Amino acid sequence: MFRFKISFAQVLCLVSCLIILPFRSFSQTERPNIIFILTDDQRWDALRFAGNSIIVTPEMDALARSGTYFKNAFSTTPICAASRASILTGLYERTHGYTFQKPKLQQAYARIMYPQLLKDNGYYLGFFGKLGVNIDNPKQYFDQSDFYDRGDSPDRRGYFYKTIDKDTVHLTRYSGYQAQQFINSAPKDKPFCLSIFFSAPHGHDSSKKQYFWQAKSNHLYENTVIPPPLLADDKYFNSLPKEVQQGFNRTRWKWRFDTPEKYQNSIKGYYRMITEIDDEIGMLRKLLKEQGLADNTIIILMGDNGYFTGDRQLADKWLMYDTSIRIPLIIYDPRNNYPSSIDAMVLNIDVSKSILEFAGLKAPQNYQGISLKPFIHKGNNYNTGRKSILVEHLWNLPDIPSSEGIRTDRWKYFRYRLIKAPEELYDLRNDPLETINLAGNMKYKKVMDKLRKLSDTSAEKYKSEKLVPDEPEVAGMKF
Repeated sequence: MFRFKISFAQVLCLVSCLIILPFRSFSQTERPNIIFILTDDQRWDALRFAGNSIIVTPEMDALARSGTYFKNAFSTTPICAASRASILTGLYERTHGYTFQKPKLQQAYARIMYPQLLKDNGYYLGFFGKLGVNIDNPKQYFDQSDFYDRGDSPDRRGYFYKTIDKDTVHLTRYSGYQAQQFINSAPKDKPFCLSIFFSAPHGHDSSKKQYFWQAKSNHLYENTVIPPPLLADDKYFNSLPKEVQQGFNRTRWKWRFDTPEKYQNSIKGYYRMITEIDDEIGMLRKLLKEQGLADNTIIILMGDNGYFTGDRQLADKWLMYDTSIRIPLIIYDPRNNYPSSIDAMVLNIDVSKSILEFAGLKAPQNYQGISLKPFIHKGNNYNTGRKSILVEHLWNLPDIPSSEGIRTDRWKYFRYRLIKAPEELYDLRNDPLETINLAGNMKYKKVMDKLRKLSDTSAEKYKSEKLVPDEPEVAGMKF
C-alpha cells in the first residue's frame, strides 16, 4: 500500500485552498449574472409604472411589475459626478470627497468600488458608457470597457458620433450594441457583471436644441400635448433665494422650457430618449433569453439623480427638493417569486452593497449604504431601521448654491451652506410638492431644532468616516 506523510503546514494550506476554491469557481448557474443600467437625469416619475400616463416605457414597466420597485429611492447627491462616485463606492460625497473640478477619486476609494471587488472574486466585468468619475486607469477595473459621454460638437453630433459597421448611430444604440456584444462574448464558465451607464436622457448643454433622439422615435408623442409643470406659477420661483434665481437652474430653464414651444419640444425629446433606452432593455432581455441566461441574470435599473422639468421655473437638478433627489430604482431578480412595490426610503449608495451581496460577497465595512437584497424576498415586511437620510450638494460653485439637509418619511429640512438664505422645512405627508415652507413657523420649532441637529450630526459622522485625508485642493473647499 502506498503511504505518504503530510505536514501540519500542508494540511493548513490544503484546507485554505478548499475554503477559497469554491468561492472563486462558481459557475453561472450558482452565482447570478448582474446587469446594472444607469440612466442620466431620469427623474423618478419619467416611467409609466410610476404613474406617468404619457411616457412609453414597456420594458421598464415589465421589470417593475415582475420585480421589486422602490417608490421612494433617492440620490444622496443630486449631481452626476458625485452621485456616480457614491454609486461606485457605496459612500456619501462627504466621505469620498469627489465631484466636479476635484482631483481624481483617491485610490483608497477606488479599491472598494463594486467592480474591483467583483473582479477580484471571480466575476467577468464589463462597462460601457458614461463613467462620470475621474479614476486612474479605469480600464483595470473591467475585463471589457469603453468610456464615453456626449461629444464636443454643439449640435446633433454630440449624441451622434459613434459608429457600428461604419454607420453613425446614437449613443444609446451604441451602448446597447456594446452590451449585446459583451453578453455574446463573455466566458461561459464565469458569472458576469455588466454596467451600462447611458448618457441619455441628459440634454446636450452646448446645443441650442438640447435633446437629440433617433429617427425611429419621431412619431412618439407627436400628437400629445404635455401638461404644464405642477409648480409653474411665478410664486414658486419668487420664493427661491436670489442665488438660485440667477444660477444655472434658471439659465438652463431658459434654454429648454421658457416658452410653451420649447417646453413641448424638450419634454417630448426627453421622453423619446428614455423610450429609446427602454428599447435597448428589451433587446438585451431578448438576447438573455436566447442565450439561456435570462433565468439567472439580475437586472438593476436606476437614475443617477432627479430632474427639474420646469417646476419652480427651473431645469436640471442640484437642489434638495424631492424633484431633484428622487430617482427611479427597480431590481428584477428572476429567481424571486414575490414582486412588490417598496415604501421604505432607499439610496443610490445602497446599490453597490446590494450588487455584492447578490454575488455572494460581503461588502466592505466602510460602505455606508444598506443591502436591498432582503426586500426582494420580504417586500415591505423588511424593516431597514433607517429613519432619515442625509442629502447634500457640496460643490462650491456660486452658480449652483451648495446645500444640505435631512429627509424623513414625514419631514424635509434643508439649508444653503455658503450663502445667506432662509432654512426650509416641509411636511411631506401633507405637502408632498414642498410648497409651504414651515421653517419660520414657531409651531414647528421643535421639529426644526431636531432636524437641524440631526443634519449636523449626520454630516459630522460621514465626514469622520473618510478613508484617507482629503487632497489639499479639496481640504480647502469648506466640506
